[in-house]
Amino acid sequence: MKFEPQLQSATLIKRYKRFLADVRLANESEMTIHCANTGSMTGCANVGDTIWYSTSDNPKRKYPHSWELTHTEHGDTICVNTARANQLAVEAIDAGIISELVGYEQLKTEVRYGEENSRIDILLISSQQPNCYIEVKSVTLLDEVHQGQGYFPDAVTTRGQKHLRELTKMVQNGYRAVLLFTVLHSGIEKVSPAHHIDPQYSKLLKNAQEQGVEILCYLAQLSNTEMKLVKPIRFIG
Repeated sequence: MKFEPQLQSATLIKRYKRFLADVRLANESEMTIHCANTGSMTGCANVGDTIWYSTSDNPKRKYPHSWELTHTEHGDTICVNTARANQLAVEAIDAGIISELVGYEQLKTEVRYGEENSRIDILLISSQQPNCYIEVKSVTLLDEVHQGQGYFPDAVTTRGQKHLRELTKMVQNGYRAVLLFTVLHSGIEKVSPAHHIDPQYSKLLKNAQEQGVEILCYLAQLSNTEMKLVKPIRFIG
């Protein structure tokens, strides 16, 4: 995924109302930008961090600029725009980067499925093997004490719990189901469920894995010109 035009930098003043952030530009002027992240953004939104934003040419948008990346004081780069996770996953599957997901004839996104009125992020279809249902999650929470340790989720997620129940049911129905963690934090080297944040999610994830849901973790390479999934990293349950 290439950023065209290239992202522009600013300094974070504050994030507020979940979807907004105030930033200071190089000329000392200030502006409000959109934040496409409903999570807690722990460690991703510290006052004074350098952020990188994109600009939309859609005249109907109230806030044409969107917060894409954070560059922390520790030198890490983080993609905070959670909408990018699915886009990166689709690109990586199409390019054959995710070796576990090759060999399918068709890829669809946002397909209705399950018993709880859900939409699967990615559905891979094949005439030679069971269809594969893929739920994509972005990982940006880094443990500041244990170096390289990433966690998901960063807040209690009833929606994520529902997705795990749906994936488990698909395996029971004879399909393939995958939980794909797109790791959008350059400092994360391994991923674990956040037992300390959402114990119910962790419980459901363990059950899903025992039932046959596959867990994949792929790390993204991030810059202000391009980002892409590049390599698998460990999942530690």
